[in-house]
Amino acid sequence: MLNFIKKLFHKNDKKFSDEEYELHYEVKKEALEKVLGPMHDLVGHAIIPFQVGGAVDMYYFPQALPGTGFATMELIEPDGSGPRPNRAGTYELLAFTQHNFTPVDTESDQSSPFNLIERHICGIFTSIGNYSYHATLKPLDTCEIPGDEGQENNCLIFDEFRKDGIEFRINGKKHCLLLCIEIFRSEMEYARKNGGQTLLTKLKNNGFYPYSDLDRKPVV
Repeated sequence: MLNFIKKLFHKNDKKFSDEEYELHYEVKKEALEKVLGPMHDLVGHAIIPFQVGGAVDMYYFPQALPGTGFATMELIEPDGSGPRPNRAGTYELLAFTQHNFTPVDTESDQSSPFNLIERHICGIFTSIGNYSYHATLKPLDTCEIPGDEGQENNCLIFDEFRKDGIEFRINGKKHCLLLCIEIFRSEMEYARKNGGQTLLTKLKNNGFYPYSDLDRKPVV
């Protein structure tokens, strides 16, 4: 569960009781599972909490779609506040890989395809999570965030993720699952020129939506 340090230094500078956080965790988990299916018991906890400058915790959904879904659970507060709301409200972040969930058991597993993209998505979530308190991020927007040292920047497009029309609601209040899809630079430039929905349609037609794996050819 979230500890005292997280509550004391949360980016929204609000404090809630242990009971409020624990109840909120349970209802948010239930809301996520209505959209994404059962959440895996394993959680990728950050060594340094997100609220004091560390990475986000990673939550895994192996049954949402073929492959694995990744989600955050630290952005929306018990009172519904959090990132600057878009038209669907405040949100948690979501991404997908086509790689099946494989928890790390040995040091050699760190370089497996799943764990490489899991760490990569964690970095993207952390950057977007920090940025979300300062800018309004909307479905169909594109975004560019710095890559690791010596690497190119990461290009993204956002969408609101729904499965079978099920909305992401916590205690009856509608929120958003902001889907983060990593794309090629040529695709980002295309979306900025022709509109984000046009690119999403191309990704869907080619079977690449909603995944962030870039071991594919660009659609434009």
